[in-house]
Amino acid sequence: MDRTVFRTCPLCEATCGLEIEIVDDRVKRIRGDREHVMSAGFICPKGSTLKQLHEDPDRLQTPMIREAGVHRPASWEEAFALIAARFQEVTEQHGRSALAIYLGNPNVHQLDNTLGIRPLIKALGTKNIFSASTVDQMPKHVSSGYMFGHPLNIPVPDLDRTDYLLMLGANPYESNGSLCTAPDFPGRMAAIRARGGKVVVVDPRRTKTAANADSWIPIRPGSDAAFLLALVNVLFAEGKVDAERVNLDALESLKALVIPFTPEAVAGFTGIPPALTRRIADEIAAAPSAAVYGRIGTHTVAFGTLSSWAVDVLNAVTGNLDRPGGAMFPYPAHVGLHRRGRNFSTGRWQSRVRGLPEVLGELPVSTMADEIETPGEGQIRFLITVAGNPVLTTPDAGRLDAALSELDFMVSVDPYLNETSRRADVVLPPPSALERSHYDLSFTGLSVRDYADYSPAAFQATGLDEFTILVKLTAIALGMGADADPDQLAAASLMTLVQQAVSSADSPVTGRDPAEILGALGDRPWPERFLDLMLRLGHRGDGFGANPDGLSLALLEASPHGIDFGPLEPRLDQVLLTASGQVDLVPEAITSDLPRLAEAIAAESPDDLVLIGRRQLRSANSWLHNVEVLVKGKERCTLQVNPDDAARIGLTEGGTATVASAIGKLTVAVEITDDISRGVVSIPYGWGHSLEGARLAVAASRPGVNTNILTDSSQIDPLSGNAVLNGIPVTVSVG
Repeated sequence: MDRTVFRTCPLCEATCGLEIEIVDDRVKRIRGDREHVMSAGFICPKGSTLKQLHEDPDRLQTPMIREAGVHRPASWEEAFALIAARFQEVTEQHGRSALAIYLGNPNVHQLDNTLGIRPLIKALGTKNIFSASTVDQMPKHVSSGYMFGHPLNIPVPDLDRTDYLLMLGANPYESNGSLCTAPDFPGRMAAIRARGGKVVVVDPRRTKTAANADSWIPIRPGSDAAFLLALVNVLFAEGKVDAERVNLDALESLKALVIPFTPEAVAGFTGIPPALTRRIADEIAAAPSAAVYGRIGTHTVAFGTLSSWAVDVLNAVTGNLDRPGGAMFPYPAHVGLHRRGRNFSTGRWQSRVRGLPEVLGELPVSTMADEIETPGEGQIRFLITVAGNPVLTTPDAGRLDAALSELDFMVSVDPYLNETSRRADVVLPPPSALERSHYDLSFTGLSVRDYADYSPAAFQATGLDEFTILVKLTAIALGMGADADPDQLAAASLMTLVQQAVSSADSPVTGRDPAEILGALGDRPWPERFLDLMLRLGHRGDGFGANPDGLSLALLEASPHGIDFGPLEPRLDQVLLTASGQVDLVPEAITSDLPRLAEAIAAESPDDLVLIGRRQLRSANSWLHNVEVLVKGKERCTLQVNPDDAARIGLTEGGTATVASAIGKLTVAVEITDDISRGVVSIPYGWGHSLEGARLAVAASRPGVNTNILTDSSQIDPLSGNAVLNGIPVTVSVG
């Protein structure tokens, strides 16, 4: 039967609504959902490729087992039996400290994964937990944790009402926003300018975003913290700090801390003229409302946490924190009235080899190879990867690839034999995006407007759903064996949550019969039952009858275009979980790193050539390069270089260059453009599809090069453990 379904695109953080026309049980057309409450018909090239991803002949349909270096199809029963047997062998011989798990970026895009990952981690009982967060965003979690008391209390720019947007290290024309969920971010930028506002982009490259802003300010990679602190310095010097909502003692401490960071003192480090720094500070102070937003270019550098902190310091001292048009805190519908937490801290444990501190329950991925290679008690011998490709996306990638081959056993939950899963002894394939339901537990907490939407699966999965895969792995980790019933484990977990709810004094179902609540959740698939519970107990929920007009999954199902709850509202008093109950403007754990920044400013040689990555509209890290329509056309994995640098080195357009860092070198095609600053070169992130054993036919035909051959795993932001992927010193020669 022909039908039209509506769903949320899961391929990036924008969460755009899609309208999918299905004829003869196949996708005929995908376009933007014009009635979606957030995206209103906007769609990027990636969203239209869910059909190709669903029908990709390289997508695995059955588990794969590696024998003698070659993968063969296997049954689910055989795959889980092998995993259980090898898990028992490794843990009996080496203990649980020999276990590890790596979680890729797509996990937070999927309801099944978001619900199923934490129980698996707990069941593994290991401290060897790694994720893409430490190659991407951990600095923001750390700064938010210290400033606001919880690492998920991240303020986002109120794009739809701001009069002035200062954006650093972000390229939403290509990425559609990140840690800032905003469908049609480009349209929202245009709307700021149309209503008389101003957009200023600070970036080493004149990105498409910068080209569509009022002003582009080139900056030396890795110097964002210095520039931001210089802006704060100017505001103090000119008496333009808004102290109304800021602790005065903290304000005086901050004033003293930024004294060394004058525009003149940082100009050589940032490459930004002092007069321009003063002008930007004055513009922010004079704007009726302003929002400062920093993203991946400010995080993946040596001073990522200082940059993240400085962004929100600037929002705070200009009076723009938690006010319309400034930086505000979303309120997801599935979150209750009271977010619980404790005083944020890091370093509850350290990595075995390098002694790097734990952050947010995980260790820096930059040290994962160390933990695999180094003998001794606690050496990683059994690894699970879920929706990740660290061989392409983490530092010192060649070394990590070799280290994976030394493991006793490896399991990958992945739809492809990619550059990482080709090393796995067992690969467990999840359904396609169209074979699973969707609700954004993560990104509604980062949205520029409060809303909720839910998408049922468009097709029935042919194999196991990802939630069941993760529950089965959890059962194995708990010692229940390969034949454990995942339904029993899911039911027990749901019962625990219900019992906690009826026992909580501030719950809308306090004192109710748990059996009654469970019965009200019906017999939906397990992820939907968990989601329904969260929605109905959330601050907008129906409370299982306590608020008859409130939210439930049934209401979302009846609203296929989503439900709009309106613009963000001030809620700082509710958000704060610091010990003082106030914004910690000068957390010592962060400000103790300022001397290191001062030393770098004094020592910086602006003549060094440095490497940065870049975002691309038709790419999402490494996992969409097997779609022909997204990779066809001119070569996009190129070395961008400024004409002056190209002439000095002797590079020619379309020729090749050899790029070398302290740890590796590669040869790449040259693209000469004045869209990149002098002294800076750029290679896009996530390419390098030429490794033997991967089965990605389209990607292999346009492999590109892996820039992480050049990134040094020893270089991290010490406060967050985040990898340094930008601002890497390199030499470039004719290739």
